[in-house]
Amino acid sequence: MRILDILWTGAMLLATGAAAADRTVGTSPWGADDEIGRLNLITESSRRAVLERVRDGRVYDLAVDYFIGMPSWQAAGDPHYRIWMTHTPHGTVIDDPLDVGRPMNEHVSYTGAAVSMYTHMGTHIDALVHFGLNGRVWNGFAARDHLGDRGWRVAGAEKIPPIVARGVLIDVAAAKGVAMLPPGYRVTRRDLVDALARQAVAVREGDVVLIRTGRMALYQDAAAFMNDPPGMGLEAARYLVEERGAMIVGADNLSFEAFPSELDSDYVPVHTYLLAQQGAPIIELVNLEALARDSVYEFAFIGGSLKLRGSDAAPLRPIALPIAPLGVDGESTR
Repeated sequence: MRILDILWTGAMLLATGAAAADRTVGTSPWGADDEIGRLNLITESSRRAVLERVRDGRVYDLAVDYFIGMPSWQAAGDPHYRIWMTHTPHGTVIDDPLDVGRPMNEHVSYTGAAVSMYTHMGTHIDALVHFGLNGRVWNGFAARDHLGDRGWRVAGAEKIPPIVARGVLIDVAAAKGVAMLPPGYRVTRRDLVDALARQAVAVREGDVVLIRTGRMALYQDAAAFMNDPPGMGLEAARYLVEERGAMIVGADNLSFEAFPSELDSDYVPVHTYLLAQQGAPIIELVNLEALARDSVYEFAFIGGSLKLRGSDAAPLRPIALPIAPLGVDGESTR
């Protein structure tokens, strides 16, 4: 991503408070104490309904690898991924950290490692506190009351429940006849409608909707992956959540939206619209290539994120199990 784009976006977000002082965050229909927004759409019956439609034993891993040099927000000043050894077989022989003696350390090899990373890297889910408006996040929680030195006291990543729901892949790149959307391309409502028609799939309330731009092909080259990525536009986001009822939205890039961030008339960007106003979590860096290769557009999405207390995001290891498709008329084609 271009540094100028990051700085421009940051400046616009800082200006949001002055330019949109009359705008408010969303009020939850699930009550004044709600901290998970649209994730309330997950119920016992909704989980059972999707799992009953699993049709074979295939499992698709939608997560990416974490490694030194992976794509990250270093240009914005955020920490990159690091892994280092805290114990090695040779070092354990020398240090004898457990006081078991050299013969035991030479006989039983032992390794240990530690990692350090920004929460918004790799396949991850944004908690609703990630973006706000005028000092408040989803459901009116004020940062001055609920954000301490140890993170958020409300709506942190630890509140995100295990996700079991119908998943829908919208392969925008394939619908437009390209392997990858052009740099900076902003996905429109029409792009989504056309792709869904091509796939003969409809988005329904409570779905996890994942957008393929094709950018994942560059994941091993961090500089190329981060440079001017394609992403979602506001009207496309509104279509998925307000018109179609999506519960969670996600994509295969690290920004979800395209940059510079598209703002509505009240200077509200896509992230703020989804997280703070609609209570819709965002999943980023989802590996959709295998699903696209096999034309799997409907699946049981299963994912559990780390319960990082007070955090605004957490790593996620999602999987997809193909299900009997419903098609556009809502009837199973099994």
